[in-house]
Amino acid sequence: MEELPYGLLAALIGLVGGIVLGLAARLGEFCTLGALESAIYGQDQKRLRLWGIVLGVAILGTQFGALGGWVDLSASFYHALAWSPMASIFGGLIFGYGMALAGNCGFGALVRFGGGDLRSLVVVVVMGIFGFVALSGPLAPLRVALFPQPEATEPQGILPDLMGLTGLPAQVLILALAAIAFGWALSYGPLRARRDMIAWGVAAGLAVVWCFVGTTWVYEQSFGEIGVEGPSFTAPVGRTLIFLMTSTAGGITFSVGAVVGVMAGALLGSTIRGLFRWEACEDPRELGRQVGGAALMGIGGVIAMGCSVGQGVTGFATLAWSGPVTLAAIGLGAYVGLRQLISGFQPE
Repeated sequence: MEELPYGLLAALIGLVGGIVLGLAARLGEFCTLGALESAIYGQDQKRLRLWGIVLGVAILGTQFGALGGWVDLSASFYHALAWSPMASIFGGLIFGYGMALAGNCGFGALVRFGGGDLRSLVVVVVMGIFGFVALSGPLAPLRVALFPQPEATEPQGILPDLMGLTGLPAQVLILALAAIAFGWALSYGPLRARRDMIAWGVAAGLAVVWCFVGTTWVYEQSFGEIGVEGPSFTAPVGRTLIFLMTSTAGGITFSVGAVVGVMAGALLGSTIRGLFRWEACEDPRELGRQVGGAALMGIGGVIAMGCSVGQGVTGFATLAWSGPVTLAAIGLGAYVGLRQLISGFQPE
């Protein structure tokens, strides 16, 4: 293992985590937009409450891993960079609205492409391109001017703030936050009856922990050459496209492994359930809407420094304020987009 390049080691860690997440999406119905649609329009909260299981496990594992020295949260950008509330809110709203138009977030699009949906391939490619348009392309100077990303000068996040406010030790607060997440999830009877969903929710949360622990180890072994990362699917999709086109220039990274892993896990899960089938878009208007939504997701995800998974799960697991704030903004943006698609904001 020590003879392998550090970038390849990080990619293998991402691959394993991505495969588990892809399986959780296909076999455990873990999906952001699907959860919102089911809860709002289907009066079924199972998929939404499943997020409580995922978050509870991810918070417990990541935070106690940090206390035990297995996870270096200070080396992740969630804590190394000063939090910008406006970036989280504005970027999250744009991402959520685009997610509704596109019919999936970046993670969901990768999952659906793994199941044979060619429309999702278009979403993935467009989102990756526009993510880099905002990250290092023509829109980058404007993004930096509006939403600068200075380094943090002091500890920040939910945990330090709660410790200062309550005087309670970190361990108690971590357990309390995880208990709230689990309690919210398991108070819903229909989810308690779906042990398979709960098991895959636990697996998805552990996949995030695995990625943090694994990349922390590589970070230490490489003396900081490789960063500490968790799953995210906006800019990492663009990095994967660059690697596939110019591997000698882009280099293999954790991002590449995670993106490929999600597609592989989704393919495996779709095959197990007998759901794999090739699909294409028959309506040009639908494809146009999805392309527009993908472009918004790419831009919004880069502004918010993460997507529904990258901030809503991974960032939340680090107990950075950007996690819950971005997730709430994404949910609101998606709600507005879904309502526009379904009712057109027409009065009842």
